[in-house]
Amino acid sequence: MKLTKKVLFILAVICFTGSTILINGSIFNNNIPKDEKFNQIFTSQFVNTTNVKYSDLGTMKVSWYGPGFHGRLTANGEIYNQNAFTAAHKSFKFGTLLKITNPNTNKSVVVRINDRGPYIPGRQIDLSKAAAEKLGVVYSGVKELKVEEIELDWSNNPIL
Repeated sequence: MKLTKKVLFILAVICFTGSTILINGSIFNNNIPKDEKFNQIFTSQFVNTTNVKYSDLGTMKVSWYGPGFHGRLTANGEIYNQNAFTAAHKSFKFGTLLKITNPNTNKSVVVRINDRGPYIPGRQIDLSKAAAEKLGVVYSGVKELKVEEIELDWSNNPIL
C-alpha cells in the first residue's frame, strides 16, 4: 500500500512540474499546451484508431475569432488561446472533439469545444485563429466546412 502511494505521489510531482516523462515507451512532454498534448496523444501509439468513430454532421458555416479574445476567459473557464486548436459552439458539450475539413483543400484539423458562440446569425462554429490558419480560411473569414464529431472508445486505450 505504501509503495502505491509513493508511486502515485512521484507521478503527480512529475506531471505537475512540467517534466518529460515516458509513458508506454513514448516520450510525453508536459510543457506543451493542452491541445497540442491531445494532438500528440491522438496521433501517437496511445490511441487505437480502430476505436475512433466519426459522425458526419454535414457542412456548417464556420468563422474564426482570435486577437480580441486572446487571454480572456472562455465559457468553460479556460483562458482563451488563439494559438490552440479549440472552437466555440452554442450547444455542443464542452470537450466535444470535432474534425473540421476544408473541402476545397482537403486540409483537416481536430478542435475541442471550450467556448460558446458564435453570436452572429447564420454562423455555427467559431474556430480559434490557429485552426482557421491551418484550414486556410483566415482571409475568407466565413466558410462552409465539413464537420465530423469524433468519438473515442477509451476502454481499450489506457494512456497511463
